[in-house]
Amino acid sequence: MARRPKSRQRIEPRFEPDEPGSLDVRLSADDRPAKPSKPKPRRKKTPSSGKAPPAKARPNARRKRGSVRKRRGGNGSSRIGRLFKRTVYWGLVAGLWAFIGFVGVMGYYAAHLPPPSEWEVPKRPPNVKIVSQSGQLVANRGDTGGEAVRLEQLPAYLPQAVIAIEDRRFRSHFGIDPIGLVRAVVVNLVEGRLVQGGSTLTQQLAKNLFLEPDRTISRKMQEVVMALWLEQNFSKDQILEMYLNRVYLGAGAYGVDAAARRYFDKPARYVTLKEAATLAGLLKAPSRYAPTNSPDLAEDRARTVILAMKDAGVISDRDAKDAIAASATVVAKSVGASNNYVADWVMEELPSFIGQIDKDVIVDTTIDMDMQRAAEETLKRKLAEQGDKLGVSQGAVVTLDRNGAVKALVGGRDYSKSQFNRAVNAHRQPGSAFKPFVYLAALERGLTPETIRVDEPVTIGNWSPKNYSRKHYGAVTLTQALSYSLNTVAAKLAHEVGPKRVVETARRLGISSPLQANPAIALGTSEVTPIEIAAAYVPLSNGGYGVVPHVIRQIRTVDGKVLYARNGSGPGRVVNPLIVGRMNRMMAETLQTGTGKKASLDGRPAGGKTGTSQDFRDGWFIGYTNQLTTAVWLGNDDNSPTRRATGGSLPAEIWKETMLAEHRNVPVAALPGVLEEPVRVAEPGNGGPVPPGSIGAEPGQIVRPEPGRGPLNLIKRIFGG
Repeated sequence: MARRPKSRQRIEPRFEPDEPGSLDVRLSADDRPAKPSKPKPRRKKTPSSGKAPPAKARPNARRKRGSVRKRRGGNGSSRIGRLFKRTVYWGLVAGLWAFIGFVGVMGYYAAHLPPPSEWEVPKRPPNVKIVSQSGQLVANRGDTGGEAVRLEQLPAYLPQAVIAIEDRRFRSHFGIDPIGLVRAVVVNLVEGRLVQGGSTLTQQLAKNLFLEPDRTISRKMQEVVMALWLEQNFSKDQILEMYLNRVYLGAGAYGVDAAARRYFDKPARYVTLKEAATLAGLLKAPSRYAPTNSPDLAEDRARTVILAMKDAGVISDRDAKDAIAASATVVAKSVGASNNYVADWVMEELPSFIGQIDKDVIVDTTIDMDMQRAAEETLKRKLAEQGDKLGVSQGAVVTLDRNGAVKALVGGRDYSKSQFNRAVNAHRQPGSAFKPFVYLAALERGLTPETIRVDEPVTIGNWSPKNYSRKHYGAVTLTQALSYSLNTVAAKLAHEVGPKRVVETARRLGISSPLQANPAIALGTSEVTPIEIAAAYVPLSNGGYGVVPHVIRQIRTVDGKVLYARNGSGPGRVVNPLIVGRMNRMMAETLQTGTGKKASLDGRPAGGKTGTSQDFRDGWFIGYTNQLTTAVWLGNDDNSPTRRATGGSLPAEIWKETMLAEHRNVPVAALPGVLEEPVRVAEPGNGGPVPPGSIGAEPGQIVRPEPGRGPLNLIKRIFGG
């Protein structure tokens, strides 16, 4: 085999680019898809670094790392997206755990409540609406002070005002408002004090219905549980209606109707937008924003409520401007008004008519509000003018009609200072105001107004009564003796007919208090109440029929069902009409010439009697016309003596002014059984008594013909007329 020549040696391929004509297979910049990053300077080989990596591996590694870095850092939005997803994820996880924790906490506190099957919304305390004979409100009685109203009965802007200022998201939340709660927490933390509350209307209702007002974590958690239960079992309208009827709005008023009547003297259904805003503003702090206490603060708060309503879109800009400019007229209604005495008496009587009160009722009374105001105003004014001077601190006035219906009743000077009803419950000595029963018993025994008795010192047993004037007038008629309130004659008559008969007569006419059948009964030593002695005088004004004083005419539910209606007319006739006429002739003389001249009604026929008890402790005037009977009492609750306040002084003045006011637009009518011609008798000590039927009496003397006697009747008898 031939051998190849040595000059032809094998040439191996080389990759060093620095030799001319060699093949360079490395990628150029044009061969790469993207601009290459600036190559890092090669590290110099160190003795400890060992062998350098192959030349081919390093560019590839750098290329891969650069591509990864470019893909990761080239899209910033993807990084934000991943951050958002992580936030959502962990937020959901945190929210889930928070919900689980919330349910656990609620379960813990719910375990300390009765089982849900036993939960029941307590009934609203019943309200008693007491109205006058014409339907005017006398007072509301009950724990609320107002009526329960349906949501549809209220103007729309009233509940809207409450929602706008108290719970803007009421219609959308589930009993708890997380947004409002977070906002309240933030505001309170910023302010460093409690500025806002996070309670919804439902939570407030739950607190009012079921829980005590203590401020503890336990109570707050139970409030939340009950709020959730309310939202589950009642509609939003039902919850709102319950809230509006039960929330406290100051001045003893629970519910919007009670508050509207208290502050504006009108039912809630008639309040204006400005008044509705004022009521809603009270929810934050009833005492602080009450228009009766702080009108300026109440005005500012109402403006805030109106602006909140505008922001909530429930009223227009125009409505807001008009409401802000309007005025809310607040009534200066004093809690000391005398009609509260009437209301208290009604509430005392009510259970005996209908038993336990378990629903709202309306009580129709016999009260005439014009007469009520007249009696109250007169008593207060006269006591203010003369009370201190006469040493009198208290008084009572009661007016009855011919049937015993109470038209006015004032139980004291100021109800806010004393709620004791003196007209109904005060037992006081009537003094000479009791004498008509003595004279009535005497007339029923056969005596007449012209019967003569001698006014002189008298002793009955160990008792020696004396006249107020300490004088004696000798022979006087019974008319004169009663007119001038002569004690000696009254004592003689009581002894003559017997104290027991006097007591029986008083009982027959209506006195029910204990009476002592002794000689002193003639001078009114046994105590009576103003209302019962007034009722006992009524038979003289109505022709002899006994009455039972009453104030309740009818009791009905709010939907019109009658629970009680008064019927019957009392005990019937208790005095013979002839005797009634004779008594009225005598009683009229007291106002014309006797101790009650200050009570004369300027031409209107009337009869009456003064009364002053021992040591001037009590002053009375009790009198009547054909239509009305009024009793006035003055004195002191501690039974201390007055400064000589007799029945013919201040009590007579109060009686006159009260009766004149009560008789406005009432026709004049004669007293039963009294002749219409003028009646006159001689004054005691002025020539002695004038015999019945006398003619040509001296000037100033008075002649009163007895029925069936006198010159006209004599002519009739002679000629058979």
